[in-house]
Amino acid sequence: MARPVVGIIGNSYLINDQYPTHAGGTMNSEAVAHVSGCLPLLIPTDPRFVSVDELLEVCDGFVLTGGRPNVHPEEYGEAETEAHGTFDRARDAVTLPLVRACVERGQPFLGICRGFQEVNVALGGTLYPEIRDLPGRMNHRMPPDGTLEDKFALRHKVTVTDGGVFHRIFGATEVMTNTLHGQGIKTPGQRIMIDGYAPDGTPEAIYVADAPGFTLAVQWHPEWDATNDPVSRPLFRAFGEAVHAWATGLRPGRDIRAAE
Repeated sequence: MARPVVGIIGNSYLINDQYPTHAGGTMNSEAVAHVSGCLPLLIPTDPRFVSVDELLEVCDGFVLTGGRPNVHPEEYGEAETEAHGTFDRARDAVTLPLVRACVERGQPFLGICRGFQEVNVALGGTLYPEIRDLPGRMNHRMPPDGTLEDKFALRHKVTVTDGGVFHRIFGATEVMTNTLHGQGIKTPGQRIMIDGYAPDGTPEAIYVADAPGFTLAVQWHPEWDATNDPVSRPLFRAFGEAVHAWATGLRPGRDIRAAE
């Protein structure tokens, strides 16, 4: 029997500063294949090549990956500044309507880092361009030096709501996570429920209230060592269960908060 298909949102890169590509981190595919038990399919996230309707038809669920370019501030009503960094308007044009469509249909998605921010913006929220510039906030960015293990090392706690959806998935209200992001939620979008925070008050885990499906997103990178990590593994397993249910026609009919 064929595995359910998870569309992994790709990012645009230039190889050798010349050759345009769509790419996705191998660890995303590994987490989807080995932990979620689904078929990973890399999506060229550009409206010239794909439409939201086609993606919804082909894929059973989606991983909204991290990426160096940020959501363009025009998408949440602010002017572009140098602090906002680089952008990928083609990805914005696909992922933001895709999130809204998934919320409406109950089709599962898991947002990661930039994907976490996309979920918030898609539902009307705003972002801070640089978390570390805010009074009292820590530097959440990836360490500039060291090995991959150093960059993805667990660096701070995230505290989630007692009895909430993330608590039920993790089996704990405090977990250790990595942190590799510059931006973060300023104002939550409509129906965005912040379910977890870093020690400095930065939102780290969200879901969409009253959505009929799996609409979870995290600010950290759970795809790192997802097979072994005690936080990443249950998150990707829960996502995989939601995707399998969608693929087999067991469509959700209740709020994610009621899911067992």
